This record gives sequence, structure tokens and C-alpha cells, in this order.
Amino acid sequence: MVKFLLSRPIAVGMTFLALLIFSVIMFRTLPISLLPPIDVPQIIIKVNYPNTSPESIERNVLKPIREGMVTLNGLQDIESKAGSEVGNVRLTFDFQTKMELAYIEVNEKIDRLTNSLPDDMPRPQVVRINSNDIPIVRLQIIPKEGVDYAEVSLLTENVIKKRLEQLDGVALVNINGRQERVIAVTPNKPVMSGLGFMESDLVQAIQDGNRELPGISVEDGQFRYYLRLASKLETAEDVGNLPVRGPEGNTVLLSKIAKVNHTLSKPTGYHLFKGKESLVVTVHKQTAAKMNETMPLIYEAVELFKEDYPQVDFELTQDQSSLLNAGINNLQTSLFFGGLFAFAILFVFMGNYRMPIIIGISLPASLVISFMVFYFFNISINVISLSGLALGLGMLIDNAIIVLDNINRKREEGFSLFEACVVGVNEVQSALISSVLTTLAVFVPLVFLSGVAGALFYDQAVSVAAILSVSLLVAFILLPLLYFLLFKNKDKQSVKEDSRLFRGMLKGYKLLFKRFFTRPGLSLMVLFLLIPLLLASIQFLKVEGLPPVEKFDVLISLDWNEPINASQNKNRIQHLLEQLEGKFTVAESDIGLRQFILYEGENAIQQADLYLMFANQTDKENVSRQLQQFFIKQFPQASIEIKDAPNAFDQLFSSNRPNFEVRFKNTETKRSVGPNQMNALMENFPVKDWSKGPGLQEGASVIFKTDLEKLALYGLEVNQLITSIERLFGDYLITDIRQFGEIIPIRLRNDQLDFQSLLKRNFIHGEEGVAYALDEFITANYDTHYKFVTADRSGIFQSVNLNITEPTSYEDEIRSWAVNENLTVNFAGQYFEDQETIKQLIGILMVSILLLYFILAAQFESFLQPLIVIFTLPLGVGGAFLVLWLTGTSLNVMSAIGLVVMLGIMVNDAILKIDTINRLRVNYRANGIVGKEALTKALYRAGEIRLKPIVMTSITTILALVPVVFSAGLGADLQRPLVFSVIGGLTIGTFTALYFVPLAYYFLSGESGSVKFGDER
Repeated sequence: MVKFLLSRPIAVGMTFLALLIFSVIMFRTLPISLLPPIDVPQIIIKVNYPNTSPESIERNVLKPIREGMVTLNGLQDIESKAGSEVGNVRLTFDFQTKMELAYIEVNEKIDRLTNSLPDDMPRPQVVRINSNDIPIVRLQIIPKEGVDYAEVSLLTENVIKKRLEQLDGVALVNINGRQERVIAVTPNKPVMSGLGFMESDLVQAIQDGNRELPGISVEDGQFRYYLRLASKLETAEDVGNLPVRGPEGNTVLLSKIAKVNHTLSKPTGYHLFKGKESLVVTVHKQTAAKMNETMPLIYEAVELFKEDYPQVDFELTQDQSSLLNAGINNLQTSLFFGGLFAFAILFVFMGNYRMPIIIGISLPASLVISFMVFYFFNISINVISLSGLALGLGMLIDNAIIVLDNINRKREEGFSLFEACVVGVNEVQSALISSVLTTLAVFVPLVFLSGVAGALFYDQAVSVAAILSVSLLVAFILLPLLYFLLFKNKDKQSVKEDSRLFRGMLKGYKLLFKRFFTRPGLSLMVLFLLIPLLLASIQFLKVEGLPPVEKFDVLISLDWNEPINASQNKNRIQHLLEQLEGKFTVAESDIGLRQFILYEGENAIQQADLYLMFANQTDKENVSRQLQQFFIKQFPQASIEIKDAPNAFDQLFSSNRPNFEVRFKNTETKRSVGPNQMNALMENFPVKDWSKGPGLQEGASVIFKTDLEKLALYGLEVNQLITSIERLFGDYLITDIRQFGEIIPIRLRNDQLDFQSLLKRNFIHGEEGVAYALDEFITANYDTHYKFVTADRSGIFQSVNLNITEPTSYEDEIRSWAVNENLTVNFAGQYFEDQETIKQLIGILMVSILLLYFILAAQFESFLQPLIVIFTLPLGVGGAFLVLWLTGTSLNVMSAIGLVVMLGIMVNDAILKIDTINRLRVNYRANGIVGKEALTKALYRAGEIRLKPIVMTSITTILALVPVVFSAGLGADLQRPLVFSVIGGLTIGTFTALYFVPLAYYFLSGESGSVKFGDER
């Protein structure tokens, strides 16, 4: 085929040029995002039910929802968590479930359940989790001094949000920190009492004054009109001018007996930026949008906002595109240094400037054509797919060097230019195909991992397969064509001989080769002993998901563990920020209940998340220590967690699930075990190191007990008492004013006093208008209760989290404890998912090794020779482990990718070495040289032939990666473990390919014996 194509260089050149043009066109249409669009197989149903206890939310809301969802297709698990005023149900599906259909089905079931849910509760929100739900940037909106906060909330909701949503590539704009304007009606209790008015008279007057006609129409000749009442309320003054009729028929204006004014609604949460109350807008991109095009539009829009709305300050924070830019920069760095060092190494080893030019053309050409594969497989350009391209670049350079070196060698042997290009490619063609297939055999099966990891590996596997397949196309067609064209008018003398450096290296190689083969058995045994020694270094490695990245920001998650309101929570955070003034550059906090539509975390008024950005690592560490001391001294009961602020990767990979959770249920009552009884039970718990799960966390509460006998004696109804309590303590909604799409609630407000004073100062009216103080019928007691009620498919459970390394060793003891206490127990947590992933990984690894063996057996037509390649892999892996340990690097996702890169190159070198030995043995037999003599000649000669490409590819790859070690920043931190893996593996791997392969081949050939080597040429 090569011969045919080289005979038509113009046609081949034009075909490649057309491929490049089409690839560029397709590249321009590819979406660019931070992460691939992954549907996490979870749906969260969020419930917001103001003024409701966790027990009531569980009983009246979450339990009916759970029971209604159990028949969903593909449902794997269902859990719920009820808190004060809020709750959520988390639905987990099989990973193969079509989440679009599941989302529709969940919403349909919620609509069917509406009649069985409380009438006064808003419809539950259904949130579907997707990698595109992670915001790409946050916009801070800070009202200036004296500006009405409610007006800024309306501006954000009606203008800023809509203008951002109109930008190309923006899918959703989410807001937190909004506060709505309300009309507050505060009764003047002494005046009302003196005039004989009751709160119910005031409420009735406002409701009557805001009534609308229910679609009544009148005819006027041939025209028909809909009626509306002209008395409809519009302003606070209209409310104040309403007449209120008392029980004795007397009428006064409402403003005479109550204060009516515009104010802000009672907040359940706040957002602070640099300690100031503000709003935050999170921007989410469309799946097919290009992040690098969307982000400039957002920055441009914010500049226009600053001009159009000078009464408000704007600032963008937590820009996630920095991660994508780091990935693109890493790829550019790999290309630049890969080409630069390939040029330098080729020139040093060959002394010919045309060779580097050929590689300089082939590298970007391969990369551009790879994007055509992205287009057909619907893969976006993201950090994962870019890392796959970077992974394949090492193999691409490897293939290019091997092909060019072989063509050059044929020229040195006397072949004509045309014949050298044809024979040089044909000799290594099958070996290169096998090396690519073996690399894919190691890597592609990882796609079948379940969960998010498998979905991420899909993009990486496609990108690796794309660039490796294209690298073969380039190596077999474009490289010989470029070589043919560049050397067409040059004679054989233009191919310079080996450089002095390489001749010295070759001399050293031969000397060491002969020494190894003076006692080949001992040499092979030493190399085999190195395998367990090197692999043993894994026990010193820390295992983690992502490499530790130097971050100058922290996220502080707080739970005050006190029944405080949102305003007190805000005041405490502001006081904390005052203590840290000048020690941070950016401070951002979400306090209390979040208003984000896509927020699926815990929502509680006494909780807060504080984000701090620092100028350097020292300030970050000092403030972290200061925070710990601050809470120990001033708020010892508070729970605080200080951790690095999560980026998009952390948000996707992190799990809120505990590592090992013991769940127990009361089989008799089907309800939570009370705090006192539970404390007694846990004294006998077999594991000492445990922490409470959500269902065991306690909080203070006030219990109102009504005296029903006294109510009946005084002729009062229970509903009267309940209505009075709702008006007194709740944020009581009287009615709404609706105009021009804006809704202004009218709410009843009471004095902000302690509940005991309010019960004494407020009254309930019985027969003939006799007033009785509320505290006559209510007894208040303080008590502790559980802050959350947790449940799963089979009902309410409580749990503890075990903080030990081997939790499964206590399973039998825990089961015995549960039986003795009349509890049922089961185990859950991330530990079991990790164990399942490890089992899958081991299974996939075995499949990969089998595929590798079968491909090599077909290539070598031998059942023994593939074992040589397989045994080279542990040496490379051990070398990588050793370097990771020496550099203090953990075993993580990036270092694992580095292992795959390194193994791909190692396998390539070993395959070509064995293929060359086999080919030389056949040639020697054809010339009458057989047996041990043919074997020794082939081993010696193959070492000479393959030395240059093996050393060149290893040095080129290592030198291309070395700059990352000395670089700083997010991209370098992510890539550094990969670099150490490759450097460690290739250092040992190069030595393995040079000496271990011939030694192992020598003994597996069955023709071993004493060996004598001369200068075999």
C-alpha cells in the first residue's frame, strides 16, 4: 500500500490537506466545556415547608413521596432527610438509566401526589444532577450605601438574570440572597383593645379590600367586557385607608389601629460578599456551548452592567474556566516541548535538520485530524478528552521516531529513496499496529467501569483511540511521503551517519550487553528479583482521588448547633470576618437556607458556608489555625469543617456519603429511638470510635402543650387557639397584591419579644368578646429533639459513622448488639462502593491482560513470546511507584494515567524489539545460519538496531515532561504526578527493553547455552 501511495504523492498530499481542512471546520463546531456532560444517576426532590418540624415533614410529606417513587424504572436506592422547615428525597438509579426519562417520570409522580400533600406547602422541586449543573462563574451583586435592597433584588431577578440568559451559551442563571418587599401590618394592641377590635377584624378587612371578581363579564351592545373592582389594593397607603368594622359596628381606618409600611420579608438566608449583604448569581452553560467563547461574553456583559447600574457594584468570582485553560495550556506545552525536544534529540542523534521538520509537521496534523473523530463520536473538548490527547502524544512521537529511524537505516543500507520508504514502513507496520492495539487493550476496557469514573473514561478512551489511530495513519502514509519529498533531490550522502554522542552510547550499550550475557541466568534472576522489590514501594504511597493542588482558598462549613435565626447567623459570620480583617483577599458566604434552584446540599437556618481566598499559603494556614481557636473559645458547641474550596472536579467526584455507616431501625415502633434511650443503647456499642449520623444529632426545642379541658370550659375552640398562635409566631400571610407580574405579600407582624411575653400579652376572645391571655391555655417546656429524621425505602433509620480503618471486622459484633437491643441493622457507605469499584477494576485489568496476550500471540505467532512483554510491565510499574515514593507523590487519578502512558511506550518498545529479533532470525536462517548462532546474532543485532529509537523516544518523552516538574500553578500541580509516573517508569522501562527483553527471549527460545558475541553486523 505504501508503494502505491508514494507513487501518487500529489494525490496523497491533497487528500491529507482536505482531511486537515475538514477537521478544522469540525473542530470549530465542537463544544468546549470543563467536563464532559455526565448524567449523575441521581435525582433530588426538595421540599420547603415553613414553620414545620422534621417529624411533621417526614410523616406528612417525605413518607408519601418515598412510597410513590418506589415503582420508578431503574430505581436502585431511595433515601430521605427531613429537617426543620426543609427536607429532601434522594433517588439513585442504575447508571444505564435514561435520566431524561427518569426526570419526567419523577415530575409526573409528584403531580399525582399533590392531592396527598399538605395544601399550604409549595410544590416540591425536582433537581436533576448533571456535570453541566456546576456553575462556570459566580457574579457578586453588592448594593451601594443607601440603595434599597429590595429594588436591587428586583433588578437582579428581572433585568440582570434575563440579560445573562440571553447570552450565547448560557443555559441557566441561579440567584441566592434575594429579599422581597412586603407590606407589614403591625397591630397596635393597646388601641385595638380599647376600641374593642380583634386581629381577625383587621385581617378580614384587608382580605375583603383585595378581592377580585371571578371572571364576570358584562355586555354593552355588541361588545363584551370583563369586570374588575376599582377598589383593588396597590400600595401600603391603600391598605392603611381600608375601613375596619368592629364587633359593635364601629368603623375606623386601619392606619388608626395598626402600623402599615413597606419592608423586607423575614429572611431565612443571606449572602455576604466581603462582609456586606449582597446577592450572588451563578451562571451555568449549555451542554453544546464553548466555555472559552461564553466566558468573554459574561465578562463583557458585567462591564456593561457597571455602566448601566452605577448604584450597584459587580464582581466575578470562582471562574471555573481556569481549569479548562490549564488543560489547554498543558496540551500546548506538551506539543511545544515535545516538538522542540524531538527536534533537538533527532538532531543530536542523527545530525539532520529535515527529520525534525517532518515530525514538526506530523504532530499538529495528527492532533487536528483527531478532532474529526471527536465530531463523529459527539465528544466535547474538555479537560478529560484533552488529557487523553496529551496521553497519546507520547505514543505519536514514538511511532514517528521509529518509522523515520527505520527508513533512514534502510537508506544507510543502500536502498534507493523510494525502496527505503516502502521497506522501512512495511518492516515496522505490523509491530506498530500491535503496539497501538495493546495500548488500547490496556486502556479502553476502563470505559466499562460503573459510575462517574466510567463515564469520564469514555471521553478519554475515545480521544486516546482517536490520536493513536490517526498516528498510525500519519506514520504509514504522511511520514514516508514527507521523507520522500524532502529527500527527493538529495543523494544518499545527505543521510548523515550517527552522531558522535550516539556512537559513544552504542559502545557503552554493547559493553554492558556482553557483560549481562556472560552470566545470563544470574542477570535474569536479578532482574526478576527487582520486580517485587520495586512493587513493594506501593505500600508507602498514599492513595487519593485527585492530586493535591496548591490552593489559596478554603471553604468553611459551619453548623452553630443552636436554634438561632438567619439574622443571628449573619451577625456571627460578620463578627468572624471582622476578626480576620486584612488577612484574606476575598470573602463570600452563603448563610441559612439557599435559594438556588439546583442546590442539593443540606439546608438549615443555623448553617453557613464561608469561602475565603488568600494571597499566599502562609496566610491560609495561619487563618485556618486562628479559626479553630476562635470556635473552641467562643462557640465550643459549633461544628466546623475547614477544607480546600472544591473545584468542578471535586464537586463531581466528592460524595456526601460517610465512608462506613451503621444504620439501625426500631422494629417495634417504626419510629426514631428517643435521645435518652439511644444514649443508653450506645454505651454498649461495640465500636468506640464513632460519630453521630444526621438522625442522631440533637437540637433544642420548645414544646407547647395545650389545656384542652380549660378551652372547653371557657367555650373556646382549638382552631381559634391554633390560628392565634400562627398569627403570633408565624410569618402570617394575609393576602397578596398582584400587579404587572409582581407579587407583594401583605403579612401580619407582631412585636419581636420572647415567646413567654407574647403569650402573656396576646389574647383569645371567647363568648361575648371576653378576652383570655394565651398563656392560660398553653404550657411551654424546653426539650431536646433530633434535628433530622432520616429514612430509606423501608422506613425511618438512625445511624452512626465508624471512624476506623477496617470497619468490616466489627460487623458480627454490631449485629449481635443490634439483636440484643431489638434493633435491625444494616451497613451502607462509600466504603462498599469503593470495594465494588476495586473489584471491577481488577476484573477489567484481567480482561486487559488477556486481550494484550491474545493480540501479541497473534502478532508473534507464539504463546511464549507475549509473556516477555507482559513481564516487562511490572518492572515499569515498579519504577513508577519508586519515583512516586521518592518524590512524596500520592497514587491518584493523574499518576494512574501516567502509568498508562508509560506502559504504552514500554509495550511499544518491547514489541518492536521482539519483532526485530524474530525478523532477523528468519533472515539468518534464509542465509544458512541456524540454531544458537542465529539466536545470538539476532539478539545482538536487534539491540543495535532498536537502541536509537528506544533511547530517543524515552529521552524525548521525559524531556518534554520535565518542565512541568519545575512549573507552578493549577495545571502543573495536576500534571506533576503523571510526569513522575512516566519518568520513573520509562527510566526503568528503557533499561528493561534494552536488557530484560533479550535475556528473557534468550531463555524462552529453548536454545540457550554459552554465548559469545563479536561485532555482529
